[in-house]
Amino acid sequence: MKKITIATRGSQLALWQAEHISALLCKEHSGLEVSLLKIKTTGDKILDVPLAKVGGKGLFVKEIEEALLDGRADLAVHSMKDVPTELPPELVVGVNPVREAPTDSLLSVKYDGLDALPRAARVGTSSLRRQAQLKTIRPDLVIESLRGNLDTRVRKLLEGQFDAIVVATAGLNRLGLTAPKVEILGPPRFLPAVAQGALGIEYRRDRPEMAELLAFLNHPETCAQVAAERGFLTGLDGGCQVPIAAWSRIADGSLTLTGFVAGVNGETPIRLEGSGPVAEAWNIGAELAKRVLAAGGKAILDEVYAGNS
Repeated sequence: MKKITIATRGSQLALWQAEHISALLCKEHSGLEVSLLKIKTTGDKILDVPLAKVGGKGLFVKEIEEALLDGRADLAVHSMKDVPTELPPELVVGVNPVREAPTDSLLSVKYDGLDALPRAARVGTSSLRRQAQLKTIRPDLVIESLRGNLDTRVRKLLEGQFDAIVVATAGLNRLGLTAPKVEILGPPRFLPAVAQGALGIEYRRDRPEMAELLAFLNHPETCAQVAAERGFLTGLDGGCQVPIAAWSRIADGSLTLTGFVAGVNGETPIRLEGSGPVAEAWNIGAELAKRVLAAGGKAILDEVYAGNS
């Protein structure tokens, strides 16, 4: 195989991710030529509506998957937190490279962190998960919708449109973006999105040569974490636009997963933990989801979905 095409979104971050994988592939396989196919997804086109209101799963991957299915592209590089838990049967996310930081970051021009924000400060995010956790900690904050690519969101903060914004640490690290004041919002106080910071490489199931080409990139620990967190999300029947968070860590062959569900304004937060052998990662997530639903999570999520419909 001498030439392959990677399908990717056209944002600065998505291109960085695709080019990063391209560079690793070319380094590993001498003589390989890699080209990028930029695709505008539904999520990229609708920028004036909060994602939770757009509805549906796969807002950032559907059109990319169509390019894999019709042969325009050989593989796709995704942020795993954007990938629905159900894939077209012909496709597989067969590789997860080593994970970047799963945390969020609060950026501000003036204020040192979440606790330093003044009463009723304006905080930008379109993530219901971030909104719910911010409201759990600081009910007084005014959460305002902030859509757009990561560089656009940082620019809006620097222009003074918000007192602070919350974004994924991984994206900041990958693009080298920052702000005058940065506070990492991480576990145990602030839990990340399912598979946040992890990449996924998707390709057709009937292309075993793709699996072979990519095998060197796969990181077993990241795969287990992603499986546990996505098992949790699947058990809750959730998409990436709901107030669901999950955080997994591995030690001595055991995986521990913390799951979180809350109302969009941080009301009735439910936070439970499960653990077991790494090989049982998906089942650990699925079992934790059952416990969260039974503890009141189902009523919370039903209300969220009713509000977004």
